[in-house]
Amino acid sequence: MIPFVRSSSRNLLALLNQNHRYPSLLCSVSEFPVLVRCGARWTGSLWFTPRFESTEAVRDVDQLYVHDNDDQELDFPGGKVPFTSEMRFIGELTTQKRAPCYRVIDEIGETTTSNNFTQLSKDAAIKMYKDMITLQTMDTIFYEAQRQGRISFYLTSSGEEAISVASAAALHPDDVVLAQYREPGVLLWRGFTLQEFANQLFGNKSDYGKGRQMPIHYGSNQHNYFTISSPLGTQIPQAVGIAYSLKMDKKDACAVAYFGDGSTSEGDFHAGLNFAAVLGAPVIFICRNNGWAISTSVQEQFRSDGVVVKGQGYGIRSIRIDGNDALAVYSAVRRARSMAVAEQMPVLIEALTYRVGHHSTSDDSSKYRAVDEIEHWKMERNPVNRFAKWLTNNGWLSVEDESKHKTTIKKQLLQAIQNAEKTEKPPLSELFSDVYDHLPSNLQEQEEVLRQTTKRYPQDYPSDVPL
Repeated sequence: MIPFVRSSSRNLLALLNQNHRYPSLLCSVSEFPVLVRCGARWTGSLWFTPRFESTEAVRDVDQLYVHDNDDQELDFPGGKVPFTSEMRFIGELTTQKRAPCYRVIDEIGETTTSNNFTQLSKDAAIKMYKDMITLQTMDTIFYEAQRQGRISFYLTSSGEEAISVASAAALHPDDVVLAQYREPGVLLWRGFTLQEFANQLFGNKSDYGKGRQMPIHYGSNQHNYFTISSPLGTQIPQAVGIAYSLKMDKKDACAVAYFGDGSTSEGDFHAGLNFAAVLGAPVIFICRNNGWAISTSVQEQFRSDGVVVKGQGYGIRSIRIDGNDALAVYSAVRRARSMAVAEQMPVLIEALTYRVGHHSTSDDSSKYRAVDEIEHWKMERNPVNRFAKWLTNNGWLSVEDESKHKTTIKKQLLQAIQNAEKTEKPPLSELFSDVYDHLPSNLQEQEEVLRQTTKRYPQDYPSDVPL
């Protein structure tokens, strides 16, 4: 028999009636039972020091009532909360220090004194740099193609090349990527060819989306890269679901969601982070905070200290990094992936950068931001130039190699554009395929009406689309 502290019979009865793990529990004073069980209910009274035969009951009742006299903390679900007599609100941004920004390479290409970064091999570093140069060349040529009317739309990654390329280098091929629209560098790193990029932009029959997506909405099953969606934030909760499925299947992989600062103002961002934290989903959230959501500045979007603090609010490990520092991006993403996969947890990365180009070919950013601001980031904080200086300081880069690569890529891109333009467009029937196994009658009717209309008004429809 184990002695227990004095307590009220009402409280003890409440415990026993809420928990039926003690069907044979006997509470007694001396040799006379005072608590008995009637069916599913305990009844009786307790006025003296009881003794319990169950040590488990002792622990449970003790846990429930020993703290009754402790007014210093609240034993609340999720953890104990301390009490305070001071009325104190959690401070606003103006009363707190801003979260620091992790950086490895400074503006002149020198590494910081700390060794808290992942060393890159020469081959990996050179490939990263060449992919960033390729991305710059792609943006220049495809942007000009849009201005010439050869494609309908385009978005550049100018000023943000380090984020997509360096993060891709830190991931594994099995990691599933759900991008927004400034991450073609991820595809480039994984082996997506210049011809494949051109085919998508021109929407020909070699385009994996069969011409049904806007330009720059790339996708590749081979490279675990989900097709981009135009609506902001839709990929964030989807990435959480994919990550949770990877966890259930015990895969050695994670999901990665890329998005801009504007997407953090969408409800999908908050729902996605909350689900990821609660489910313990191995997903990396990479936010490109470039200061502008089209023409809306971050000051007009939210009062918080950027995006990194939002992860803390959902219980997610978070870090702010210099998105124009390729080595910092590589090191942070590599570490984040290790934590996400090994510990089965989400990680949020806020990469501070700047969108040097216009939001898209439909935008003129000089209308809402100063030209001097753009030029400063373009010249003084250019991520490609900074990484080049670091490579040169290591003796890994020569001017001749860089010039040769630029010339080669330009020739390949021009050839890819010519090939894409000459390739036939997908037939009209592709507008209705790939949704239903058997085309329903209403879509059959729509297709027939469309064919009749194109014959009646041929001048209003593109002549290069096979009927």
